[in-house]
Amino acid sequence: MPKKNVLSTGKIALISLGALVLFSILFLWLSYNSLVSKELNVESKWSDVQVQYQRRVDLIPNLVESVKGYAQFEKSTLTEITQLRTQWTNARTIDEKINAGTQLDSAISRLLVTFENYPDLKTVETVNNLMVQLEGTENRISVARRDYNDAVRGYNTILRLFPTNIIANLFGFEKKTFFEAQEGSENAPKVNIKIQ
Repeated sequence: MPKKNVLSTGKIALISLGALVLFSILFLWLSYNSLVSKELNVESKWSDVQVQYQRRVDLIPNLVESVKGYAQFEKSTLTEITQLRTQWTNARTIDEKINAGTQLDSAISRLLVTFENYPDLKTVETVNNLMVQLEGTENRISVARRDYNDAVRGYNTILRLFPTNIIANLFGFEKKTFFEAQEGSENAPKVNIKIQ
C-alpha cells in the first residue's frame, strides 16, 4: 500500500505559527507606513498653511505703510497687526503659530472692515491693490487651513482606530492640533474710525 502524505500536528502548528508571524509583520509594516503617510500629509498641509501666512505677513508692512501715508485711522489696529505679525514670525511650535494666526485673522478682519468703511482709501491704487492681494491671501489661508484640518482629522482618526492605535502608541505617533475658530469670531468686528 502506498504511504499517504499526511502532515503531522507539529508541522501544521509550525506552518500556522509562521503564517501568524508573517501576517503580524505585514500588518505592522502596513499600519506603520499608513501612519507615516498620513503624518507626512499633515506636515505638507501645515507647510501650505505657513506659506499662505507668510504671504500675508509679507504683505502687511507694505499695506500698513501705504495706509499710513494716505489716512489717519485707528492706529491701534495697525499697531496690533504689526505686533501680531511679529508674534507669528517668532512662533516656534505649530500651536504657537495657530494661536498667533488666529489672532492675526481677527485683526485683519477689522482692517478689511475698516477699509470697506473708508471710501477714500479705495481710490488709492496702491492701497486698493494691496487690499485685493490681502483679501485673496485670506481666501487662500482659509482653504489651506481647511485642507490642513482635513489631513489632521484623517491622521487623528487612524491614530484612534483599533488596532492601528497599538502601532501608533508603540512608535510614538502623537495627535495633531486642529485650527479652530477663535471664540467670538462669529460676531462681525466692530470698527471705530477716528479721522483727525
